[in-house]
This record gives sequence, C-alpha cells and structure tokens, in this order.
Amino acid sequence: MADCELISGCIFFNSQMANMPGTAEIYKTTYCKGKHDECARQLVFKAVGKEHVPKDLFPNQAERAQRIISEK
Repeated sequence: MADCELISGCIFFNSQMANMPGTAEIYKTTYCKGKHDECARQLVFKAVGKEHVPKDLFPNQAERAQRIISEK
C-alpha cells in the first residue's frame, strides 16, 4: 500500500508528537505507511475537510473521528 497522501504535512506529527519520536514512528508505520484508510485523521479530512481535523486527534481515535463527522 502506498503512503498516505497527508504524511508530509500532517500537523499531528509536526506538533503533537514532536517530543515522542518513537511513538510517532509506530503511528506512522501503522497508519501513514500501512492502514491509512483507517486513520482517524484521514477519515475526518476526507469526510468533512482539513479544517475540521483537531490537532490532538490521534490516528487510532476512529470513534472520535466518527463523532466529529456526524456533528458536521
């Protein structure tokens, strides 16, 4: 599977995970370079737009992503 189209500019990794490079790499491997169609951030981005993706939304928070989507 190809890398996520959002990987290079994902604010989550550039701000929220800056002090946790090991954890960030696990998320990147799992979601950005693997199952990016399951990434909560990408789900919100594709459904309602970049402006609705919270900075603190973790890739594994699919339930939270669904709440955000349903509220929009």
